[in-house]
Amino acid sequence: MQRRHFLFVLSGITMALATRSFAGEASGNDKVTVMQFSDDGKSLGRVTLSKVRKDAEWKKRLSPLAYQVTREQGTERAFSQPGYDRHEPGLYRCVCCDDALFDAKAKYDSGTGWPSFWQPIAPENVREIADHLFGMTRTEVQCALCDAHLGHVFDDGPKPTGLRYCMNTVALRFVPKS
Repeated sequence: MQRRHFLFVLSGITMALATRSFAGEASGNDKVTVMQFSDDGKSLGRVTLSKVRKDAEWKKRLSPLAYQVTREQGTERAFSQPGYDRHEPGLYRCVCCDDALFDAKAKYDSGTGWPSFWQPIAPENVREIADHLFGMTRTEVQCALCDAHLGHVFDDGPKPTGLRYCMNTVALRFVPKS
């Protein structure tokens, strides 16, 4: 029985890694189209950019926890990071590439200990990927521009979307509205 469970988990990990490799490749010479936003949340329009790949720089610039979460698909402990319960107006950007990901207007208190949003600032700025690690199926959320692991999305959120984008605090950089 233990061997079967191990093989099931191993097959899930293999599928997740294969999915991640395929999904991590952008079509058209590694280009991606995202919606850009000013720090005050105003749309600056769609742009097509090259994927951001700066692993050596990220390893130096990010905290060990932020690197582990964003580049190695880790998770911070619930309620452990300052800012998970922040509710002032502002914008949440990717800690790796600075792409706009969430507006504080879509943030709500889910009681989970992680920042939760009912929608991203623009659907093209995040990518959702099937995650089969650890023998369960979830939907991973990544930054579309740099493939940073942000967290997961669940279907138990509030109206109007019914979604809960449960993000890691260390994967986001908060920019207060001025």
